[in-house]
Amino acid sequence: MGSKARAQNWQMSRRGLVEASAAAALGIAGAALIGPTASRAATKKIADPMKPVPFPPQVPVKEGLADLGDTKLWYWDTGGNGTPIVLLHPASGTSLVWTYQQPVFVKAGHRVVAYSRRGYYKSDPVPKDNPGYGSEDMHHLMDFIGLKKFHIVASAAGASFALDYALSHPDRVLSMVLSSAAGGNVSDADFAKMNSALPPPHYDEMPTWFKELGPSYRAANPEGTKVWADLNSKAITGNRLGTKYANEFTWAKFETIHVPTLLVAGDADLDAPPSIVREYAKHIPNSEFVAVAESGHSVYWEQPDVFNRLVLDFVGKHKA
Repeated sequence: MGSKARAQNWQMSRRGLVEASAAAALGIAGAALIGPTASRAATKKIADPMKPVPFPPQVPVKEGLADLGDTKLWYWDTGGNGTPIVLLHPASGTSLVWTYQQPVFVKAGHRVVAYSRRGYYKSDPVPKDNPGYGSEDMHHLMDFIGLKKFHIVASAAGASFALDYALSHPDRVLSMVLSSAAGGNVSDADFAKMNSALPPPHYDEMPTWFKELGPSYRAANPEGTKVWADLNSKAITGNRLGTKYANEFTWAKFETIHVPTLLVAGDADLDAPPSIVREYAKHIPNSEFVAVAESGHSVYWEQPDVFNRLVLDFVGKHKA
């Protein structure tokens, strides 16, 4: 074999090893078979991470309208004696969006609670003369239900209210899992400039399902996309704008948060890509970061098995 042929053969083998090593690190089944010498039959063994996940049967819950004095919030509660997990929905969803999480977290031994913020499904709207503070609404609801300490699992806008709550009531929070934390609320000039570079003109006019579900999910699961879009259409039932934060959102303030925090990003997220979410992780001292492959803004929905495993592994390390 000539030197040129040997060099080409070495490059091909080395490339295959690099691809296999990278695939193994990402946990992609069968990916070691992808390479210049892989056979067509062999590639059929590659696992599909976007295979639709069936909706699991839901656990019976107590649900109702909690009268908190200046507002009423709709909530559901699985009850039980397990360590509570409180679910905070994104701006595009409500207490209804946690179909994939509720039974899984209960099976793992947790009491699970979710609620709709002001202006969302079955909760009171946001009045202009008294918009309230989202984190204080949550605080009053936790007292109403009787939860003293709990884990918070939040997506997108829900992550902002989780951070606000952790700043005001850190003694109540065992840990936080914050997925797709968008950066619009952080006022630091360098970050605001970074965040403003993301959306193209007329971005807000695009369909919500397009902005918040990744292309891989939409292509692989049109039925799931439709269900998500239907839930999104039920999300806003009244005025939802104006609910305030109790704390200023700056990196300096976030550096005072010592609640154990896992920050999750979808690597195809148009609103909060990994580069944005990593900035949060850099400024929250006791935090970890993970990016989920082939997911957009709604990791809890697009990759529920991965999301649930991340949550349960993390909260399991920070028990009451």
